[in-house]
Amino acid sequence: MSAELAFMSAVELAEAIRQKKISSLEATENFFQRIDRLDSQLNSYLTLCRDQALADAKAADAAVQRGSELGPLHGVPISIKDLELTKGVTTTMGSALFPDRVPDMDSIVVERVKASGAIILGKTNTPEFGQSGTTENKLGEPCRNPWNTSRTPGGSSGGAAAALAAGLCTLSIGSDGGGSIRIPASFSGVYGIKPTQGRVPRYGGYGRPSANHFSQAGPLTRTVADSALLLQVIAGPDSRDVTSMREAAPDFSAGLGAGVTGLRLGWSSDFGYAAVDPVVAQVTERAAKLFANIGATVEDANLIMEDPFEAFWDVFATAAYTSYGHLLAEHRGDFSDYGLKSIEHGLETTGADMSRALHKVDQVSRQLEDFFDNFDLLLSPTMAVSAFPIDQRPSLIGGKPVNPFWGFLPFTYPINMSGQTAASVPCGYSDDGMPIGLHIIGPRGSEAKVLQASAAFERAQPWSGARPGVS
Repeated sequence: MSAELAFMSAVELAEAIRQKKISSLEATENFFQRIDRLDSQLNSYLTLCRDQALADAKAADAAVQRGSELGPLHGVPISIKDLELTKGVTTTMGSALFPDRVPDMDSIVVERVKASGAIILGKTNTPEFGQSGTTENKLGEPCRNPWNTSRTPGGSSGGAAAALAAGLCTLSIGSDGGGSIRIPASFSGVYGIKPTQGRVPRYGGYGRPSANHFSQAGPLTRTVADSALLLQVIAGPDSRDVTSMREAAPDFSAGLGAGVTGLRLGWSSDFGYAAVDPVVAQVTERAAKLFANIGATVEDANLIMEDPFEAFWDVFATAAYTSYGHLLAEHRGDFSDYGLKSIEHGLETTGADMSRALHKVDQVSRQLEDFFDNFDLLLSPTMAVSAFPIDQRPSLIGGKPVNPFWGFLPFTYPINMSGQTAASVPCGYSDDGMPIGLHIIGPRGSEAKVLQASAAFERAQPWSGARPGVS
């Protein structure tokens, strides 16, 4: 079992497969050996696609030998969050309501991953319907953080981040409706980017149709270049998703080496309302100031917002009720506590509540759009804390009382409300060795600029060589 192979970047592995230096089968078998050895400690996967993946890897190697035209991720092993539909493969959505459900279609994201030539290893762990910032559900044991298995990896893409950090896949597909890519990226020491709302089509899912105001699929990777590559694969319009952006995606990799000279960056330690752990504040502020050493201007953003969580919660929960409320009458006992809480809040939300919430969404969007009239990017902590023990969400942060459900993620959900793009970059560690992320936020459509700044930070302060305890 080769750790060197397991932790290769996707860019490097794809090129090695093309040049016949490494076979896709060798890489795929290596990951399954590691999963068999390590994942009992992490519970990062819910379903493995062993037979299909090995067959697909053999076919990928045969295509290389024939000299066939190859996709950008040809032969590269990837994991898929279990909120994405996968044809012929169990898709639980993290819920005891669907433990054996096998879709007859792929989501658009999975279609595109397959078309790129990637090899799907399996489906990663997620809380029920992605409705929590940590990864526990009724399907089994909690998902655990490879840096310390008593801690949460975050959520809702917790399995994706844990598998990636431990070297159990080369790339991971996550999704983010309130922070669900950036939370586990920060807690688990990997890179993750939430695209602009509509950049990645979200068609394909269980439940009844409901408006998708906040959620985007996106990459979790160990390097910025890998995220640019994977985002290129999954981004772009599709008429089946009425909310998808109509314009073609730009080249996300083109500017990765351009640096940040001349960019004006704003730093906010708290968005005007957030309670933040002092160590997190210190580590992320130091990381933000590093940009000044590599050519950017870094200024205090003086960003003062009102906490918009109640409006976020009304919209989020109403969509949950619309999608899954029809299951309450016969399956109430199968729901998780947090899933039930979300759906019941959606049931109780009135039309007037929703109208007020959508007005707040517009206000948040306009305030942040106005901010970007004066700054290229906004920097903040990704999370208010580093990863905490499973089932011990903090009620006190930085000496201030917070709501345990959302108090630890005050910086992420406003960016889902505004529809802008944001990434979490590994930037340091807590006193007890847990990863901390820096939040890099850009205006709508600026994924390339966020990736560009992320790559500049990566060159100045590399992180990909760090290995968690479970690896």
